[in-house]
Amino acid sequence: MLELARVFLKLGAISIGGPAAHIALMRHEFVERRRWLTSQEFLDLVGATNLIPGPNSTELAIHIGHMRAGWPGLLIAGTCFIIPAVAIVGALAALYVRAGSLPATQAMFYGVNPVVTAIVLVALWQLGRTAVRERWHVGLAVAAVVAVATGQHELLVLGLSALVGAAIASRRGAQTLSGMFALNLPTSIAAVGVPAVAAVTFGKLFLVFLKAGGLLFGSGYVLLAFLRADLVDRLGWITEHQLLDAIAIGQITPGPVFATATFIGYLVGGPTGSAIATVGIFLPAFVYVAVSGPLIPRLRRSPLMAGVLDGVNIASLALMSVVLWRLGRTSVFDVTTATIAAVCLAALLSKRVNPMWLVAAGAVVGLVAK
Repeated sequence: MLELARVFLKLGAISIGGPAAHIALMRHEFVERRRWLTSQEFLDLVGATNLIPGPNSTELAIHIGHMRAGWPGLLIAGTCFIIPAVAIVGALAALYVRAGSLPATQAMFYGVNPVVTAIVLVALWQLGRTAVRERWHVGLAVAAVVAVATGQHELLVLGLSALVGAAIASRRGAQTLSGMFALNLPTSIAAVGVPAVAAVTFGKLFLVFLKAGGLLFGSGYVLLAFLRADLVDRLGWITEHQLLDAIAIGQITPGPVFATATFIGYLVGGPTGSAIATVGIFLPAFVYVAVSGPLIPRLRRSPLMAGVLDGVNIASLALMSVVLWRLGRTSVFDVTTATIAAVCLAALLSKRVNPMWLVAAGAVVGLVAK
C-alpha cells in the first residue's frame, strides 16, 4: 500500500500535459519499469476508461490500483493521484482570491487566456477527427451545436444524442433498445438537474460538480461547457473571466483538468467549498470504476453501447465548440491576444511543444505587454 501511495503521489505531481501525457507516463511506470501489467492488460484498462464518464487518466489510476491491491488499492491509487493537483490548485485559489484584482495578476491572465483558447481549439480538432467518422456523425454534430447555441440544456442534448446513436445502432441490426434504457435516460437527466438559484449553498455546489463528474464524456475540456452553463449562466456564482482564469490555473498545474473544480469551489465557498467541489467531481470516477470493472468485456463487445458512446462523444464535442466560441470572444480581443493565440496554435499543431510551456510563456508575455 505504501508503494502504491508513493508511486501515484509521484505521478500526480509530475503528470503535466493532459490525459494523453498522463497515460503515457503510467504506461512507462507500470508496463516498462515496474512490470505490474502487460502491454495488453494496460491497453484493456485504457479502453475501459473510454466507456465511462469522468477523467480518463484518474480512472486509469483507479483501475490500476484495484488490479494491484483490490478495493484498498482502488481508493489509495485514485486519491494519491488526485492529491498533488488538488493541493496546488487550492493554494493558487487562495492566492487568487487575495491577489486576483492586482494588475500583475490581470496581466498574467491577459497572456494566458489566449493560450488556453488555442489549447482547447487543438483538443477539439483532434477529438473531432477521432469521433466524427460517418455521415450521421456530421449531422448529429451540427444539430447538437445548434441546440446548445440556442440555449437547450446540455444534459438534454447529451441524452438525445445518446438515444440517436443507440437507435442507429439498433436499426443496423445490432440489437433492440431495452425499455429500461429508453425510459431511464431522460429520468436520470431530470433527476440530476440543478435548479437555477443565485444563493450559494454547499448542497447545490456539490450537485453541480457531482453532475459534471458523473456525466462528462470525451475530454476534461467539455467541463468548460457544463460549468459555464451552471455556474455562469444559470446560477451566476462566477463570471466568464473567473471561469477562464480557473481553466488557465488547471493548465499550469499537474494532474487532472478536473482539479479546476477545487479552484472554483474555493472562489464561491472558501476552503469548505473547495473540498466539497473536489469530492463531488471525483466521486463518480471511483464509483464507475468499481461498478464497471466486471462489465467492461461485455460492454466493449456491444454494438448498441458503441452507438450510444458515439452519440455522447459527438454531443460532448458540440458542447466544447460552443464554449470555445464564447471563451474565444472573451480572451482574444486585440492584436496582442490574437498573435499569442495564433503562435500557440501553430506550436501545438507542430506537436513539439508541451502546453505547459506555452501557458508559462503566455503569462510572461502578458506581464511584459501590460
